[in-house]
Amino acid sequence: MRTKNILVAGSSQGLGYAIAEELASKGANVYIGSRNLTAIEAAAKKIKETATGKVEWSLLDVTNEESIAKWVNEGAATLGSIDGLVVNAGGPKPGTFEQLSTADWEQGFRLTLMGAVNLINAAIPHFKSNNSGAIVTITSLSVKEPIDILLLSNVFRAGVTSLAKSLSNEMAKYNIRVNNIMPGRFNTERIVELDTLAAQRANKSAKEIKAQFEEKIPLGRYGNPKELAKAAAFLLSDDASYITGQSLAVDGGIIKTAW
Repeated sequence: MRTKNILVAGSSQGLGYAIAEELASKGANVYIGSRNLTAIEAAAKKIKETATGKVEWSLLDVTNEESIAKWVNEGAATLGSIDGLVVNAGGPKPGTFEQLSTADWEQGFRLTLMGAVNLINAAIPHFKSNNSGAIVTITSLSVKEPIDILLLSNVFRAGVTSLAKSLSNEMAKYNIRVNNIMPGRFNTERIVELDTLAAQRANKSAKEIKAQFEEKIPLGRYGNPKELAKAAAFLLSDDASYITGQSLAVDGGIIKTAW
């Protein structure tokens, strides 16, 4: 089987980094991107320590359409082709409805929803030329159960999930699969930030906030990013060749809805 070439956006840290590391360790060639030059260089260097595939990188600003197009096209040229794309970015600003400004809404829209739209739009011509491709979007459990003070994430990640489902129907005739992963709470920088914010609002410690959340998770703990990375790697692989249009919760069982 030919080695897979995968583009992973938002991969200098957190879930994006874990996915790129997992793919590279399993033999895929990965092209990673972030708007932080120092962070993405450091991530690439670290991933190479366990990689059996190639690890290449360049700067990527997912709020900028031109940056996205350049990153995708450079990734395709560097790796030779594109077999998969991981749509991922940092979370938008937290806050309640009354705390968020029009500028916050516009920034969240560009980051979360239009970032996904533009990444996929740039990659699809490459997939069509190969008559195959796999896209995995990373959203949140909030698309099933909205999370307090994460209004922007609740709204725009739901849009990304709907986009993934809609595209799975449109792109099936080109043998392009589109799936979504809904992460729960993982030990990432983003969750530390949110736990710290929740602690400040509740006049508690971040450790207490984490314990409260863990009590609600049937498996009783936050996830390791590697656990989500393995799910993403599966959905990008040929082992998932008959899976498209699905939203997979990787959340320790915290989502209560059955469907």
